[in-house]
Amino acid sequence: MIPVTTAISLDEAEIEERFIRSPGPGGQNVNKVETAVQLRFDAAASASIPAAVFHRLKGLAGQRMTKEGVIVITARRHRSQERNRADALDRLVELIRAATRTPKRRRPTKPSRAAKQRRMDAKKRRGDVKKGRGRVRDE
Repeated sequence: MIPVTTAISLDEAEIEERFIRSPGPGGQNVNKVETAVQLRFDAAASASIPAAVFHRLKGLAGQRMTKEGVIVITARRHRSQERNRADALDRLVELIRAATRTPKRRRPTKPSRAAKQRRMDAKKRRGDVKKGRGRVRDE
């Protein structure tokens, strides 16, 4: 089990890893060894992800989530397969952890009467400045 939060932990059987060739640095192994990792996690079918968290996860994941609800993360930053695996897993856990945080509700507010008055005074002053920029007439 992979711990995400105190309430959510992922089963390793739910995560599928594929190794692909990385276009980045690799030295002598660049065209021989498959060092990049493509991690797939079916969030829609996972029993450990609550519905509210899945809904927020959908928005946070963006293009990383397919229409079927599968999160696909590709890690190719490092030259070694093991470091890329750890990187992909860390990114998945961090994404789910971010989805567990409920966003703060916005309370609608209105500007005070004094704030409205200050705004109107500033507009009046600015208008007077602009009015004074007219053509100079000879009298």
